[in-house]
Amino acid sequence: MTYHSKSEFLNVMVSRGYLADCTDMQGLDERLMAGVMPCYIGYDATAKSLHIGHLLNIMMLRWLQKTGHQPITLMGGGTTKVGDPSFRADERPLLTDAVINENIDGMQQVFAQYLTYGDGATDAIMVNNAEWLDGLNYLEFLRDIGRHFSVNRMLSFESVKSRLDREQSLSFLEFNYMILQAYDFLELNRRYGCALQMGGSDQWGNIVNGIDLTRRVIEGHVFGLTSPLLTTSDGRKMGKSEGGAIWLNGEMCSPYTFWQFWRNTTDADTGRFLKLYTELPLEECERLGALGGSEINEAKVILANEVTGLLHGVDAARAAEATAREVFEKGGVGDDLPTLVLSAEEAGEGVSVVQLIVRAGLAKSGKDAKRLIAEQGARLNDAPLEDAGLMLSAADLAQPVKLSAGKKRHALVKLG
Repeated sequence: MTYHSKSEFLNVMVSRGYLADCTDMQGLDERLMAGVMPCYIGYDATAKSLHIGHLLNIMMLRWLQKTGHQPITLMGGGTTKVGDPSFRADERPLLTDAVINENIDGMQQVFAQYLTYGDGATDAIMVNNAEWLDGLNYLEFLRDIGRHFSVNRMLSFESVKSRLDREQSLSFLEFNYMILQAYDFLELNRRYGCALQMGGSDQWGNIVNGIDLTRRVIEGHVFGLTSPLLTTSDGRKMGKSEGGAIWLNGEMCSPYTFWQFWRNTTDADTGRFLKLYTELPLEECERLGALGGSEINEAKVILANEVTGLLHGVDAARAAEATAREVFEKGGVGDDLPTLVLSAEEAGEGVSVVQLIVRAGLAKSGKDAKRLIAEQGARLNDAPLEDAGLMLSAADLAQPVKLSAGKKRHALVKLG
């Protein structure tokens, strides 16, 4: 039987497609109706920026705050030193404290675009689990926390089982990760009254562990909610493009590139992405997603504008749209294209077009750039690029040069 929620937050989660599983829908619904509820999502600091793959969960925290509750962004300053083994084929590289803290600073810039931080009841707070993990006494932790975990049960979790079934090494360090994440939930409940952990559906086992530990140690009643792991309608993992991950920090991925990613959404995904990644009314998302023919392209422009506006601001979204129309409809260059600026020294006696394609982010390597040229997928100032050995001189770069990979990815190269 389908449960009909009373709380606004759960209504949004269900109606817009955010909900995959919940440990206790009725109990969570009652807790949400009882007053402001703190909820957290954890983020390990493995890179200087979050990427589009994180955006679904960030939107869930945003809706949580919009519906009158308190988001907690938990930064994994401690757990990043271990590395989450969930559904990975190998061990994560170990990072230093300095790199972890630098990554947290970069991620904080993204969260500030979506959440309001402060001292109010529903203001978001950012917490670093290094606060309690760095000072743990190993023997006390084993005695007080470790005794609540069954190795048999831990081995049964899909994230661990998949590694063992493929006979891939799972280090003891990584095996401890799920205990530390469970301990995070217990500590957040003790310190902030946090009653809900959210995450992708690959985190289900870790979330359930935290709920169980909190119940055993302090008899706390807490909840877990997961979102679906998204793939696009053509089977690609959400957030991946031909050029790699789409980052949320503007210096790692320009607003134009970000806008263009959403503009290139497939017809079949447009309505679903409008519901998940924008705040447009549900009825409008459904209307736009149902458009056919050339009209669906305008729905994609609305999607790109809305998502880019949330992250980079309305002005950046408008500039990206104007550039796209200049480039695609009028065959122009466009002022907002991603730009590679070369010094006169770099240009020197000439620079390889293959090198420029790679440095502009249109190919991952020289080999990929040469393949792009061989397959007639590269263009120079909108003319087919056929010579992989072409060198551009400082004189050639006196005016901005437009490079293209396929029909949808473009960049400018100019002298500084």
